[in-house]
Amino acid sequence: MSATAQNNIKDLPLRDSEDAAHQGDPDAPGSPISVPDSGDHGEGGKLKMIVQLVKRSLGVKDLAAMRISLPASLLEPVPNLEYWGYLDRPDLFLAINDRDDPLERMLSALRFTFSKDLKFIKGKVCKAYNSVLGEHFRAYFDVPSNAITYKSNESTEPLDFTWHLDENDGESSHLTSLTAPTIRVKSPSSASLSVKSIKDQPMLSDHHYAESSPNLQRPVSTHESSYAPSTIEAVDSSVPHSRVLFITEQVCHHPPISSFHFECAEKGVEGCGVDQIAARITGTTLKVGPGSQNKGIFLKITKGHGAGETYWITHPTACVNGILRGSFYATITESTTITCTGPSGEKLRAIIEYKDEPWLGAPRFLLEGVIYKYTEGSEQETWTKVKQVPRDLVVATFEGCWRKIITWKKVGSDVANPLIDLTPLALVPKQVRPLDEQLPNESRKLWEGVTSNLLKKEWSEATRIKQVIEQKQRDIAAERRKKNQPFVPVYFESDISSGAPNLTAEGKKVMEEMAKYSPANRTTDATTGV
Repeated sequence: MSATAQNNIKDLPLRDSEDAAHQGDPDAPGSPISVPDSGDHGEGGKLKMIVQLVKRSLGVKDLAAMRISLPASLLEPVPNLEYWGYLDRPDLFLAINDRDDPLERMLSALRFTFSKDLKFIKGKVCKAYNSVLGEHFRAYFDVPSNAITYKSNESTEPLDFTWHLDENDGESSHLTSLTAPTIRVKSPSSASLSVKSIKDQPMLSDHHYAESSPNLQRPVSTHESSYAPSTIEAVDSSVPHSRVLFITEQVCHHPPISSFHFECAEKGVEGCGVDQIAARITGTTLKVGPGSQNKGIFLKITKGHGAGETYWITHPTACVNGILRGSFYATITESTTITCTGPSGEKLRAIIEYKDEPWLGAPRFLLEGVIYKYTEGSEQETWTKVKQVPRDLVVATFEGCWRKIITWKKVGSDVANPLIDLTPLALVPKQVRPLDEQLPNESRKLWEGVTSNLLKKEWSEATRIKQVIEQKQRDIAAERRKKNQPFVPVYFESDISSGAPNLTAEGKKVMEEMAKYSPANRTTDATTGV
C-alpha cells in the first residue's frame, strides 16, 4: 500500500466496534465479542487477551456466526481465503486418477484427504483475517511430472516424493506456542525445479506473504519477518508439468461462507465445495466442525481411468486444545467418509474413524478405517463407524497416526502396506500474481496494509487499517440494503444448497486465463486482473 493510501486511511473516522455492529451492520448476530489490545504484544500479553476471549465466548452456541473483534496483534499476517484451502499437496490431488484400478483410486483419494490439512501438522493453529463479502483469492501450482514416482505398478509399494520436502522430518512436537516453530523447506534437485532466492527480497515486496500457508516458515534473521516471502518457481522446460488452478470467493458474510473450486483440465480432475465452520468453546477446548452449508469436498474425474467418478469427502470435527496454556494443538474426533459415485460397476466407500484421545498423557492422533463395497441408495451410505461394516463387504482396512504414517491391508492379508508417510512432506507454495496485477478485492491486495504493518510489528496501525476495511464493507452493505440490492457473487453461482458450487461464466473465464498466465509475460486485464 502506498504512503498516500496509508495517510488517507489514517484520516478516516473509526467507529467503536460495538456501535458498528448495530449501526453499520444490522445483520450481525448481536453485539461483537471484542477483546481490547492490552498493549503487551509479548507471549504473556497475547495469552492474557486469549484468556479474555475464552471467558467472553463461554455459552456461545456458534462462535463462527458471531462477530469477533480482535486486535491485529492476535492475527496471523494472512487472509482467511488464502489460509483455508485444501491443496497443501497439489501433487496428491493430481495423482487421484493415475491408476486404472478402482481400489487404487480410492487409496489415492485417501492420500489426498490425509494431506489436505498438512498446514495443521507442519505449522501452527492460528487466526487469519476475517474475509469480507465479495473478497476472492486465486492461485496456481505448476506441478512437475516427477513430483510423485511409483516404484512399480503394485499398489503395495510406497510412493516416492521428490517435490517440496521437509528437511526437519524427525520427531517434532505437536504443540504450538504463540511463536511458531521453524520449519525448513527444500525443493530438491531431483524435482528439476529452480526456486528464486528469498534472501535478497525486500521485506515488504510483492512476495512478502507466507508460502502456501502462513504456517510454513524458514529460519528468520533480525531483518526478516517470521513469514517467508512467497517463491516464484521457474519450471525447467525439460520436465513436463501440470498446472493446478484454484479460486475461492466469499459469498456470504453472516454467517461467513465461501465457495471454492480447483482443477487441472489436463489431468481431468477437479474439486469444489463450500466452506463454512461452526465453532464453540467446551471447557477449555475450541471445537470446530462443518457448518450447515458445508457438505464437504467433491472431487470429480472428468476423463481417463475414472471418468465420471465423484469422490465426496466429508469433514470431521477438530478440537483446538491447550488454549489456557498458550500451547495450542489440534486433535480430530468423529469420522470422515469418502463415497465414490459414478458409472456402473463396483462402488467403494471409505470410513476414517478418529480415535478418542486419552484423558491423561500425550495425545496419540490415532485413526482406523475401512474401504468397503456399498450399494447406492442403501443404508450402507450412512455408516460412519468401522464396526458397522460387515466383514463380507470389506475390501481393505487401514490404521495409523494422521500426523505421520498410515498403513493399509487388503482383506484377508496380514501384510501392512504403506499408504502415506506425512513426515517428510512440506507445504507447497501457492503461486500468486504480483500485487500490482491484482484487483482491489483480491485477498492480498485488499489486506496489503494490514499485512505489511503486522510484519513490521506496527500493531496499532495494522488494527486501524483492519477496522477501516471492515467499516467500508459495512457501509457498502448498508448502501446495498438501502437500494434493496442483494449481493451477487462474481465467480460462483449463488445457489450453494448442493454443497458443490458452480463457477459463473466470469469464474470460468478467470480459470482459463490463469491457465495461460506466465510471470515472464505479465499482462493485466483491467476487468479480471489476470
